[in-house]
Amino acid sequence: MKIVGLNQKALWSAAEAAQATDGMAAGDWSASGVSIDSRTVRPGDLFVALKGPSFDGHDFAADALARGAAAAMVHQPPPNVPADAPLLVVDDTMAGLEALGNHARLRSSARIIAVTGSVGKTGTKEALALCLSAQGPTYASQGNLNNQWGVPLSLARLPSDAAYGVFELGMNHAGEISPLSQQVKPDVSIITTVEAVHLASFSSVEGIADAKAEIFDGMDPRGVAVLNADNRHFARLVAHARTQGVGRIWSFGSDEKADARLIDCSLHPTASAVNAVIRGEPIQYSLSAPGKHWVMNSLAVLLAIKAAGGDLVAAARGLSKVTPGSGRGARQRLTIHTPDGPGQILLIDDSYNASPVSVAAALDVVGRAEISGGSALSHRRIAVLGDMLELGPDAGRLHHELIGPIEQAEIDLVFACGPNMRVLYDALPTGQRGAHEPDSEALAPIVADALRAGDIVLVKGSLGSRMAKVVDAIKAISIDDPAGQPSAWAANGG
Repeated sequence: MKIVGLNQKALWSAAEAAQATDGMAAGDWSASGVSIDSRTVRPGDLFVALKGPSFDGHDFAADALARGAAAAMVHQPPPNVPADAPLLVVDDTMAGLEALGNHARLRSSARIIAVTGSVGKTGTKEALALCLSAQGPTYASQGNLNNQWGVPLSLARLPSDAAYGVFELGMNHAGEISPLSQQVKPDVSIITTVEAVHLASFSSVEGIADAKAEIFDGMDPRGVAVLNADNRHFARLVAHARTQGVGRIWSFGSDEKADARLIDCSLHPTASAVNAVIRGEPIQYSLSAPGKHWVMNSLAVLLAIKAAGGDLVAAARGLSKVTPGSGRGARQRLTIHTPDGPGQILLIDDSYNASPVSVAAALDVVGRAEISGGSALSHRRIAVLGDMLELGPDAGRLHHELIGPIEQAEIDLVFACGPNMRVLYDALPTGQRGAHEPDSEALAPIVADALRAGDIVLVKGSLGSRMAKVVDAIKAISIDDPAGQPSAWAANGG
C-alpha cells in the first residue's frame, strides 16, 4: 500500500473488524494492514482467505500466520491452523473484504479522488498521490489494484486519519466500474480520456465511454467530475454526469472554455514545461515526465486537487517530481558490451500495457529522446512492440495504423512479436524491419543481440504480450552496477 505522511497505527482491532463484517473474532488482535496474498503478507497484516475458481486462500492461512499475519479472515476452519489461532470468522470472505472496505470509507473524513480512463489512469493516480502528500496525510491504492478485488482491498487499507485518498478504477466490461464507484464514493472523479481500448468487449468506443461514465454512480450532488474537453466523447460524458446528478463538471484540455486550459507547452526529451490557466489562475510548471500525454493528464491532476480543496501552487511544484514508473515509460541508461566495446543505450520500459493511443504517445517520446555515446551515425531509434490485445475485429487495422506514428517518430528499426504485430511488421519497408517472432520469449535474445552503442530502445506491448521479458533480456546484457552506473570494468573499457 502507499501511505505518505500517515501514522502507522493499527488499521483494525479485532472488535472493529468483527463489527464491520458482522463476523466473530477469535483472539484479541490488531492489524496494521490487509493482505489477500500469503506470499507477500507482512507482519501485522490481516490475511483475507479469498476463494477463487482455481485457488482457495484457506489453504494458505497457516502460511500467512507463520509469516507474521496478525489474524486470518476465514469462512471455515482452515487446514493446519492451531485451535487458538487469531481469526476473524465470516460467512463469506469476499463479502467480508467488501464490508471492511465499506466501513473504512464510512469512518474516513478524507477527500477521495477516483481515476479511470482508457489510458493514463495509473500515472495520474501516482501524480495525484505525490502532489497531495506534501499537503496532508495521503493514501493511494497500490499498483493497479483497480478491479473487484483490488478496490475493496485498497479501501480496507485506508487509514482513518488520511486527509486525502486516491483510487484507480478499471474495467474490461460494462457494469464493472459502477459497483466500484459505489464503494469508493468519490468526492472527485477523473476520466482521463476515452479511446479504442477493450474493443473485444464493446461494439463501439461510445460503449466504452458509457462504461467509463459509471464512475459517476457513487457520487453525490456535492461531487466534481473532471473530464477531458479535447476528447470527442466529452459531451457524452457530460450528459452522463448530469443525469447522475453530479454537482459540478470541470474540464481540462486545449479548449478555450476548459476549466484547466493549456496555453502552451515545450516538450523536451526528458521533461516538459507547461503554461496553463486553472480556473482563472495562470500557472507555470515543469514535468519530469516527457510527452504531451503527461502534460494533458497533469491538467487533470491540478484541477482535481483544486476541486478537493488542495493548494494549487504547491501541487504544481510537486509535478516537477513526477517521473514515469517501471513498465510505464521508465527510462534507464545502460552500458552494454558491443563488438565496438562498451557503450551506452537508453532503454524506455513501457512494457506494462499498450493501446493504439498509448503506443503512439510512446513513439512520440522516442522521437524526441536524446542519448550520448556511440558514433554520430549509430544513434538508432528502435521500437520493440508486442501485440495490443483486446481490440476485437479491428485489431489488424489498428496495428497497421501504427505505421503513421512510427514514421513521425523517425523510428529506424522495428522488432515485433505476436500475430497482430505481424500485420504491422509486414507493412514496414524492408530496411525498417528488425525481426518478428511469435512471442516475446523468442524475440528477447534477438533484440538484445542487435543492440549497439547509442541506441534508443522502446519496449511496449499489452501485459499479455509479456514484453517485460525483452526488458529483462536487455538489462541482462548491461555491464552497469545495480544502481545503473557503469561498473569499473566498463569504465576501463572492459
